[in-house]
Amino acid sequence: MAQGITIVTGVAGFLGSAVARELAAAGHNVRGIVRASSVTGNLADFPGDITTADLRDEDAVRAAMVGATQVYHVAADYRIWAPDPQEIVANNLAMTRAVMRGALAAGAGRVVYTSSVATLLPGHGEPSDETRPATPEQAVGAYKRSKVVAERLVEQMVASEGLPAVIVNPSTPIGPRDIKPTPTGRILVECAQGKMPAYVESGLNLVHVQDVARGHLLAAERGVVGRRYVLGGQDVRLGEMLAEICAQVGRKPPTVRLPVAPLFPLAVGAELWARVTGQEPFLTCDALRMARHHMYYSSARAQAELGYTARPWQEAVRDALGWFRGAGMIA
Repeated sequence: MAQGITIVTGVAGFLGSAVARELAAAGHNVRGIVRASSVTGNLADFPGDITTADLRDEDAVRAAMVGATQVYHVAADYRIWAPDPQEIVANNLAMTRAVMRGALAAGAGRVVYTSSVATLLPGHGEPSDETRPATPEQAVGAYKRSKVVAERLVEQMVASEGLPAVIVNPSTPIGPRDIKPTPTGRILVECAQGKMPAYVESGLNLVHVQDVARGHLLAAERGVVGRRYVLGGQDVRLGEMLAEICAQVGRKPPTVRLPVAPLFPLAVGAELWARVTGQEPFLTCDALRMARHHMYYSSARAQAELGYTARPWQEAVRDALGWFRGAGMIA
């Protein structure tokens, strides 16, 4: 049984919920921090205590983290689009700064910071890894830029303030409790309902959310302070992913592949309409720019140094679809 209090931010969300449950199963005394406005669906059977704080408020965060021996900062403003893109950058930087300072004030012995493969440059014909960090200027879109600047802040605090942090870079998690859902979860739901007659060919690295959660614990136990670890699964072409989704729900897969360039006017229109409705557009200019690259990643460092493993991506699709069906998001 782990001693002390283990703080987890973002426990109302997809990955944070999985990390908190993995920690509780391992015997940790978990305290989750959520916003007052958080959706509560993932908190109904939460295996620990819940406290409320705005993660951008350093005083509130410090008060919520009293007694912490470990801190897992999983929360993020995870939006691919916003009316004011700078808001995403400002939020993620402010939250990360407040949580890292709170961990130092509490005297936590280990911090795991959840970054993203968004902070890594794509590989040149091969999977990328931790040796290819991006600069903020190289990051495509506000979310990726926000994760780069937040990750650099953590590295700076490790070097200058002795922050005992290990950085993990999840690829594209899918699986149960994707309550919002995430942009990838939206693809699963739309495809399973037959609402994706065509697609832009791209590639991504799919991983079960529970494997990513377990990787967080391995990073805390075995990771080197200040070091990055990609927590991924397998590289998959988008068309292959859509075909698997359709096979599992008994639909015909989409066969029409669209070129990227002609879709930019549609993305501009979708973003303009989103400004009117306030709802996130399904198609964005940044998403199209990212689609030009196959976002493939290697978890070799995590496998060698942490003992990390990931189950086949088809199982992650199956578990995600099962949860979406149970939640009434797929008929």
